Amino acid sequence: MTEDFLDHIHYFRIPVSNLEQSIQWYTEYLGFQMRFNQGELAVLELKTGPLFVLVQADQESRGHFTKNGQPEFSVGFSTSKIKELHDHLKNKGVEVEPIQKDHGHHYFCFYDPSGNKLQVHN
Repeated sequence: MTEDFLDHIHYFRIPVSNLEQSIQWYTEYLGFQMRFNQGELAVLELKTGPLFVLVQADQESRGHFTKNGQPEFSVGFSTSKIKELHDHLKNKGVEVEPIQKDHGHHYFCFYDPSGNKLQVHN
């Protein structure tokens, strides 16, 4: 058996094409709080969970991968207000996919201004 070396996930880093725009988007649209901005990266946080680090990156960089030629999300959020969040993002003009149901929970994917595919579920 392997010894328990790790305690928890401390942060996630995702690339963004415009750091200032992304900071504003994540704080205004998703309710993140900014811890600090170092110019090339900004550290954001929610009430619980790991930190979320936005990194100024090359224009074509994305924080997701492809499977069978289709983008797959790398970061998943949770909410108890999935319908309200879906409506909120859609009303703000965010690219959102329809709410789906799978194994007793609901989820949908959406894209940030840099084109990163993200998911939220309840």
